[in-house]
Amino acid sequence: MSSYLLAFFNDVPIMTIAYDHTGLEQQPVRWNMAQVITVATSMGVVGVIGSIGMLLAMDWLHLDVPQVQTYVFLKMAVAGHLVLFVARTKGHFWKQPWPAPIMVWSAVVTKVAATLLAAYGFGLITPISWPEIALIWGYSIASAFVTDIVKVAVYRHLSHHTLRHRSFLKRLKQTLVHTRQVGQ
Repeated sequence: MSSYLLAFFNDVPIMTIAYDHTGLEQQPVRWNMAQVITVATSMGVVGVIGSIGMLLAMDWLHLDVPQVQTYVFLKMAVAGHLVLFVARTKGHFWKQPWPAPIMVWSAVVTKVAATLLAAYGFGLITPISWPEIALIWGYSIASAFVTDIVKVAVYRHLSHHTLRHRSFLKRLKQTLVHTRQVGQ
């Protein structure tokens, strides 16, 4: 039953992507699949590491199987939506362009519903305590920030905007200017 609820809670915000506000390109966009796959892989690796960390935390807390299922349910509901906001732009998710209000509100409503379900169970899942819910939310938010930082760093590296690339290009330009001056 919880897998159906999780699918519902995740699908509602995903359906609102069509209304999202994103930056417009000046020229027609050509997909750079190497870049897409590299960024997606780096975000996925961070997500897997985050999930393993959460599993280790659950082991440390000595939870029983129904509690672990509720932890995983809530973490997937919360973190899944946060990754949606992280992945929507090449820049940091907390900067413009802001997501469409329908996208934000659909995520807020479904996150609140998933959180209340985790807290009270309603006969559908094993409830967990509010401090445990706060732990899952905090962990998910921290993971979203880490994922965002990695995403932006990968995009910068791939677009040659890192300090190392700029330093190299500056040295190359100086060398070319010096070579031209010597040759004249």
